[in-house]
Amino acid sequence: MIELDATTLRKLQMTELEMLKEVDRICRKYDIKYSLDGGTLLGAIRHNGFIPWDDDADVVMLRPEYIRFYKACKKELDKDKFFLQDFRTDLDYRWGYSKMRRNGTVFLREGQEHGKWNQSVFIDIFVYDQVPDSKILRRIHLLICFCIRKGLYAEVGRKSASNGLFRKLYQLLYIIPRDRWVRQLEKMAEITSRKRTELVRHMTYPYRKECRYGLPRECFDEYIDKEFEGFKFKIFKNYDLYLTRLYGDYMILPSVEKRKVHPVSKIKLID
Repeated sequence: MIELDATTLRKLQMTELEMLKEVDRICRKYDIKYSLDGGTLLGAIRHNGFIPWDDDADVVMLRPEYIRFYKACKKELDKDKFFLQDFRTDLDYRWGYSKMRRNGTVFLREGQEHGKWNQSVFIDIFVYDQVPDSKILRRIHLLICFCIRKGLYAEVGRKSASNGLFRKLYQLLYIIPRDRWVRQLEKMAEITSRKRTELVRHMTYPYRKECRYGLPRECFDEYIDKEFEGFKFKIFKNYDLYLTRLYGDYMILPSVEKRKVHPVSKIKLID
């Protein structure tokens, strides 16, 4: 594993900032609604920029907005610098959310070195879908989301899972073709899109217990500008509700031992 020193980590963050600016540029031009998400949203509120030890960046949008964003990127994205990665643009890609990648870089997460998909520096683009309002259907939905997530992760898990039994289980899941899991995800997205529901979620992301079914749909109704690393990006107007559900008391700094970056086996950045 490579230890990212402070200089390398900051350079990585600035590469991710470059991609955040490209997402924001396209979304503003086409009036596409998005928000900074996860630790990036938390960083905007608590630090006016990246959380000092954070090594990734996230944005989020509802599926109808992502459909528009995907189409806009076909003609607007600076393809000399960036690559929008999802199931359609990278046939080896197995994560349930999209990424924007920075061409000319390398960012290999530990345990994923064997992966054939594009593994350059990235930001995550989470696409949210509706969650059924029925308590019973929510539980079924959660189970299906879990199965899809594990099925897509199988290529990594069959080599990198923590013990031999899990590796064998993932090997069995890996027999099922990637595109079958993708079709199941798309089918679930279509079924749940028929009416507005109380909760929304990304179907292949594991949330903490307090919001395991999803996050409030109302947070996606209004957006404001917020400073992040000296630039303006969109965030939820009701970011407090969103972050509270996601993290609890999000203004409390974690202990030093919990301030960890993802393990990386190889990194190459642009000078």
